[in-house]
Amino acid sequence: MVAVSAPASSVSPPAVPIRRIGPADIRIALSLGWGDFRAMRGDILFVALIYPLVGLVTAFLALDGLPLHLFFPLAAGLSLMGPLVAVGFYELARRREAGLERGWSHFFDPLRSASMGSLLGIAIGMIMLFGSWIYFAGAIHDAFMTNVPPPSVGAFLTRLFGTEQGWEMMIVGNLVGLAYAIVTLALTWVAMPMLVDRPTDSWTAISTSLRAMAVNPAMAARWGLTVAVLLMLGSIPAFVGLAVMLPWLGYATWHLYTRVVDREAWARS
Repeated sequence: MVAVSAPASSVSPPAVPIRRIGPADIRIALSLGWGDFRAMRGDILFVALIYPLVGLVTAFLALDGLPLHLFFPLAAGLSLMGPLVAVGFYELARRREAGLERGWSHFFDPLRSASMGSLLGIAIGMIMLFGSWIYFAGAIHDAFMTNVPPPSVGAFLTRLFGTEQGWEMMIVGNLVGLAYAIVTLALTWVAMPMLVDRPTDSWTAISTSLRAMAVNPAMAARWGLTVAVLLMLGSIPAFVGLAVMLPWLGYATWHLYTRVVDREAWARS
């Protein structure tokens, strides 16, 4: 890892120092995150089940009234909210790293921290991002497919995979979804754990996250792909696997953050 920091100006505080990371750092972060999960899974099991429960409720709602074509965007869009849901896991990993007491009640400590306002601001932005994704997903469907609701799941799948319009819609929809995923990754992969780490403002956190991605574009993409694959695997068995994947990735994200941001140099600046 090589530290990279921007020169400080006379009117603004020094930029948070960023390190260049490699594939080994991602492997180490995942390993440390798994160690956290094994050490603290009893403490957070109750909280970890919240996310799969939300997924199951979403699935039931989608199949009982919501348009079928919004089911996949809703399920995929939940990953956009992952960094927000994982804030509590960042806190538990931070406390374990520092040798502090940690229990499931500490999951909610960020809600009482000095960064609460900044976290709330980013949370509102992420909710708006999620809402716009659902809106555009519906618009893409209407642009390529008939707006007449299919009579059954089978008819919908036939229309989706058995027609040229269905394939075109999936290609465009996935490209738009990829753009949303990249934006979410760029804005949050460092910003959210940074706000848990110490009091700072949302602009500093987001700008640091963007700089970290600019310094480490390949590793950021690799991390984003890793997260996407693990979340997909966790979602396959009716979202229940997310009870393992979400806390593991939350812990791992914290450890990746500590390798991307030079916290000691930041504290001295």
